[in-house]
Amino acid sequence: MQLHLPTFDEVDLSKVVNVASVRHRSPFRYPGGKTWLVPRVRRWLASLSQSPAEFVEPFAGGAIVGLTVAAEGLAEHVTLVELDDDVAAVWKTIVYGDAEWLASRIVDFELTPQCVDAVLSRKGVPLQDRAFQTILRNRISHGGILAPGSGRMKHGENGKGIISRWYPETLARRILEIARIRERITFIHGDGLEVMRENVRRPDAVFFIDPPYTAAGKKAGRRLYVHFDVDHEELFRIARSLAGELLMTYDNAQGIRQLAQRHGFDMLPIAMKSTHHARMMELLIGRNLDWARQRVPTS
Repeated sequence: MQLHLPTFDEVDLSKVVNVASVRHRSPFRYPGGKTWLVPRVRRWLASLSQSPAEFVEPFAGGAIVGLTVAAEGLAEHVTLVELDDDVAAVWKTIVYGDAEWLASRIVDFELTPQCVDAVLSRKGVPLQDRAFQTILRNRISHGGILAPGSGRMKHGENGKGIISRWYPETLARRILEIARIRERITFIHGDGLEVMRENVRRPDAVFFIDPPYTAAGKKAGRRLYVHFDVDHEELFRIARSLAGELLMTYDNAQGIRQLAQRHGFDMLPIAMKSTHHARMMELLIGRNLDWARQRVPTS
């Protein structure tokens, strides 16, 4: 497959990627989502000597990167891993279950506070109903946060309240588009570190590693994610042992830079915007990031 090399602007690391220019493939609004990184991941994969047999995303979350790789055929197969039970219910339903039912349920749902309360108050529901509950809660919560204690939007976009992020036809289309390529996707409901260990000797697998940002004293991950407790020292140890290529994203903090340096990784700050549109720098980490430093002239 002939891949399009990015233009100068796409590889200018000081320039923030306009996420509106990136196709949104995930049904989730996900804190820490990596839509802004998609053009860089395309460039990373294009720099490899051959297309990967397996693309592994051990901390999938909203999985925008893995979904893009699967949809664009940037690897032969994609494995998404997620520990959170609610998020896993969505991916299980789309990849292995009745994605059509989920899409129809979203389109047919009348989004009112009363209907929301009736759905979210149900306990012990079947998997596909739990998937719908999760999508609903994700779309009406502040910042898409699913962790306990997260509140519903009150004003939302343009004062629309809880309906401001509820786009039923769009969500249904995204779900059905994923279902159409699900033969290219494996979903594992489990521990990302364990999946990395199981594939540590595979030179034909590449890994996109985007863990919750709880290292170096960061507290954001504890507020945003149910499973925030990651052994970052162990993660770096496993990453160093991987036979396949890898790309990590982390908070640009001194503790992380020290950890990456201690394990012999290359590092590069990259511009992005936070959920609140504040310009920030995150950290790309890999074995060799020269592909990210090279600027390609605009054709």
